[in-house]
Amino acid sequence: MITLGWREWLELPELGITAVRAKVDTGARSSSLHVESQQTFERDGAEWVRFELDTGRYRAPLAFAEAPVLERRKVTDSGGHSTERIFIRTRMRLAGRDWPAEVNLAPRRNMLFPMLLGRTALAGRFVVDPSASFLLGEPPPDTDA
Repeated sequence: MITLGWREWLELPELGITAVRAKVDTGARSSSLHVESQQTFERDGAEWVRFELDTGRYRAPLAFAEAPVLERRKVTDSGGHSTERIFIRTRMRLAGRDWPAEVNLAPRRNMLFPMLLGRTALAGRFVVDPSASFLLGEPPPDTDA
């Protein structure tokens, strides 16, 4: 299995996000994308969500994306607070691997890591070395900065 550090850069290709700074969080069940804002709308009879996020790349503009809403679920944070969040299903790409994963959208400002990569997305794919960071290297240079 491939070893990850406690923080890595990953890609969300279906959302058009080529690199987002992620905290690899084996204590979190689900993966979470920290969005600046979000709004739901209807498209072809289905609920969708439009959101913006800071990818954590130096001087990169906010990224905008849309995805179908998979469902709404209660999520309990590390402080024991429960909130209902929107979940989407999207592809993740990391270390040459590509797989679908469920991600919840959390409108929380000023997060050091815009993405938390939870244990459900990691299971059977990676092991984590908590003493290491960015074992897979830095993201490709910004093409739009």
